[in-house]
Amino acid sequence: MSRVAYVNGRYQPHAVAAVHIEDRGMQFSDGIYEVVAVVDGHPIDLSGHIARLDRSLTEMRIARPMPSRSLRLVMRELVRRNRLSNGIVYIQVNRGVYRRDHPFPPAHVAPSLVMTVRSGVGPSRTAIENGVPVITMPDRRWARRDIKSVSLLPNVLAKEAAHEAGAWEAWQVDRDGYITEGASTNAWIVSRDGALVTRPLNDDILAGITRQSLLALARADGMTVEERPFTVEEAKAAREAFTSSTTLSALPVVRIDDAVVANGVPGSLTRRLRELYAAHIAGAGREDWLPE
Repeated sequence: MSRVAYVNGRYQPHAVAAVHIEDRGMQFSDGIYEVVAVVDGHPIDLSGHIARLDRSLTEMRIARPMPSRSLRLVMRELVRRNRLSNGIVYIQVNRGVYRRDHPFPPAHVAPSLVMTVRSGVGPSRTAIENGVPVITMPDRRWARRDIKSVSLLPNVLAKEAAHEAGAWEAWQVDRDGYITEGASTNAWIVSRDGALVTRPLNDDILAGITRQSLLALARADGMTVEERPFTVEEAKAAREAFTSSTTLSALPVVRIDDAVVANGVPGSLTRRLRELYAAHIAGAGREDWLPE
């Protein structure tokens, strides 16, 4: 855990950092969050994460706690104080502190801003080299999954179901039998004819920043890319499958429920995407904390 946290304008020891008991994030899950990877002290795809944070705030009608430049400064200082080299910065913005009542509080109530850091997150070398299993289950989340809301109870239950089944992730399935995304990741397959397939952006899935980078890298590398829904049956019969997020890059999936994907080992396209993404975070994806 981080030694220093940031809470509403103050850097505090992580062990005592807290928000008020009537913070709407605690009582109503009335807030949004963002997770930014840090590699060698530099943020990865920070501009994309800040843009998504701003979009979530707009969709939730939560005021921005500070300008983007100030947010970048706080993140940089938090990383410095924690001597973080490789890990993540976690950002959460709640609607603020007010008496418990469902309607929004008055406009003068300021949003709450919390930041913490963690080091050493990501999959193990074994998971990367051997791939991981996933399970499928009905998607029971709310209808605005495009907002990075802290209302994650269905995701937590899905993750626990995966954990209890000995799987890495739960891929969630809509009422028509199509996979939406994982409990905390985007879902991908390589079709039988070699196309890279992932669900298109709409209210059903989160616009993953790593997803965005992987799509751009794949297209630049000449891969055939299809943004379309795919069924559980198609995923089980696919040549390859993988899952992606800020902390995972492209993590190979080698089993879906009881079905082995292809020959049960990470596929060549997934390995290629990992190589491309490694170059991305060592190059264009590695940003400065403050824009020039």
